[in-house]
Amino acid sequence: MITLHTIASGSEGNCALLSAGDTHLLLDAGISCRRIAAALNELGLALSDIAAVLVTHDHSDHICGLDTMSRRWHIPVCASPAALRQLAYRIAGIAPLLHEIECGAPFSLGDFTVTAFPTSHDGHGGVDYRFDCGGASAGALTDSGYVTDEARRVLSGVELLVLESNHDVERLRSGPYPYQLKARILSDHGHLSNDAAAAFAAELARSGTRQIVLAHLSQENNTPRLALEAVCAAVAGMGVAVEVAPRGELSHPYVAEGAACRR
Repeated sequence: MITLHTIASGSEGNCALLSAGDTHLLLDAGISCRRIAAALNELGLALSDIAAVLVTHDHSDHICGLDTMSRRWHIPVCASPAALRQLAYRIAGIAPLLHEIECGAPFSLGDFTVTAFPTSHDGHGGVDYRFDCGGASAGALTDSGYVTDEARRVLSGVELLVLESNHDVERLRSGPYPYQLKARILSDHGHLSNDAAAAFAAELARSGTRQIVLAHLSQENNTPRLALEAVCAAVAGMGVAVEVAPRGELSHPYVAEGAACRR
């Protein structure tokens, strides 16, 4: 069984906790170490219980908690080679904690088997991850301008997915952002729209996905209602539960039990 909690989701910061057996992993650390510790405390955990932090890319809303975390708690950090180079340059003393991952090559972290895959974003070395444990599976796809072929392959059949649904295209185009920022978000190195999330959700539903948590919603260019309407319409009648992750607070647990447990 895999249990996932989002701790923060959005341009102000991103962090999630994945637990299986006695293994607890953080996916990104884009909020203060104090906020992460407080969320863990609500779950009866501490930063000393975290086996590793898996970083998706080097933007501040995904790594800003790593400085304090690395100095005080010495938690291993896993990321792509390009992201690791940026972390080593930007965070003093973190180098001994850094561990390089290879996309497409599954590796073990405690009770988890983890598989990274490349995303398409304007950060350095963008990746996301699939997590497997005892027949249960969970994954994440955020901060990507489009769904890469590798994401499709690795996430096929994943039971529980955290999926970016960043913006409503028309709301973004007509909104107050400057032209350059709009162009960045809409580009192949930007963020997934509600429509793109809906199309991928339907694709994954056909491969067996049964829970989707919509994440990284723009506060200015989206609403939970718009994101839910788009994705729920795409998976209607396919037996998929769809929710929106809270923006700045600990979520309830999302649980992947594995096919054997569901029968």
